[in-house]
Amino acid sequence: MPNGIAKQNLPTKVCPACNRPFAWRKKWAKDWDAVVYCSDACRKKR
Repeated sequence: MPNGIAKQNLPTKVCPACNRPFAWRKKWAKDWDAVVYCSDACRKKR
């Protein structure tokens, strides 16, 4: 059995630039509340 959480159970947000949902990533673990955009490209677009 794999360790961790199933992908469908991860928290998600909607990107205001592209209006697509994106899921939690391990690199965002410390500042998930501050994450707004799904990628650098969307951040630059806004």
